Amino acid sequence: MAAGTVAAGALTGVPAAAVTDDQPQARVLGGAETSTDQAPWAVAITDSSGRQFCGGALVSEVKVITAAHCATSSVTGDERSPGSLRAVAGRADLSSQNGSVAEVEDVWVHPEYRGYTSGDDLAVLTLRDPLPQQPLGVVGAADDSAYRPGTTGTVYGWGRTSEDGAPSGVLRSVDVPVTSGRECGHAYSEFDERGMFCAGVPEGGRDACAGDSGGPFVVDGELAGVVSYGTGCGRPGTPGVYTKVSGYSAELAAQL
Repeated sequence: MAAGTVAAGALTGVPAAAVTDDQPQARVLGGAETSTDQAPWAVAITDSSGRQFCGGALVSEVKVITAAHCATSSVTGDERSPGSLRAVAGRADLSSQNGSVAEVEDVWVHPEYRGYTSGDDLAVLTLRDPLPQQPLGVVGAADDSAYRPGTTGTVYGWGRTSEDGAPSGVLRSVDVPVTSGRECGHAYSEFDERGMFCAGVPEGGRDACAGDSGGPFVVDGELAGVVSYGTGCGRPGTPGVYTKVSGYSAELAAQL
């Protein structure tokens, strides 16, 4: 996606060759390295072999919020099996053995999800064992302040540090402002303000990228958005698209 740019560490299930296409892609660019002291709730989602491909946010000791397209196969569209997923927390440098690794017991994908450009790009992972890291709060249904144009949020992830570059391997973060719905709709014809919002700077250069999908967009210490998709990474005039967490308060309450 073309959201707030964070250095990315791996693909989100989108083929590497597709990342430079002019079509919207699931997927931080600019920004700086971040420690797990600053973001203890940042989760790397990996496959069973340890390959990171998405991010997420720990919102309770056994619940991780991520993107639906991270929890489904990019090839078949089927839901990924819980046994094929791992949640890694407290590990800013993915080459280290720091932090905790939790197996996934259950995967919930929003029932209306059909593809990231169609919206409802939201999933919840239930972990087999609790993680000790501090969880992140979640914005409430009535909290519109996080989505006002100009509000600054911070995006976190291990994704690519440039559109055609390599993953970061180290957690990074970047600050990006929320854009207006009009601006987002101009960039993306499929934009739906009910469950999406955009963030980025007009000149580009700060955004999410491949490997950042599912990662958190944080405003005032609460999860406001989930990295969903965008065109390229950090291109001028193409902000990143995020799932609007407040729009799914009822569904999330049922899961959390």
